[in-house]
Amino acid sequence: MFGSEPTPAGDVRDPMAATEPATSVTDGPHEHSWSAALEDPVHAEDRALVVAQALDAVRLTAPGTHVNLVTHGDHGHPEGYLYDVLDAAFDGLDYRFVERCGCGGYVTRVER
Repeated sequence: MFGSEPTPAGDVRDPMAATEPATSVTDGPHEHSWSAALEDPVHAEDRALVVAQALDAVRLTAPGTHVNLVTHGDHGHPEGYLYDVLDAAFDGLDYRFVERCGCGGYVTRVER
């Protein structure tokens, strides 16, 4: 669209949406195990954003370490929308459901 600013890399939401843009869940590669918080209000509104940022988080996690993907509770158990995407995007991942958070989110540990 003419006169509009480009959408930031990694922001897969509709650029015309009225909500604030999502910030990245990571600032770069992670050489140690870490957690990616995908449970902000913007994540509740946009499952595609959750999936895109989960993929980025796994991609930026060093082999031999893990990332805990903490997904928003509004989308239900991640097995229903995330596990097949992880399988399609990566070879040799080991992931498992860890627990449901007290806040309602879901924790999935993904080992590279």
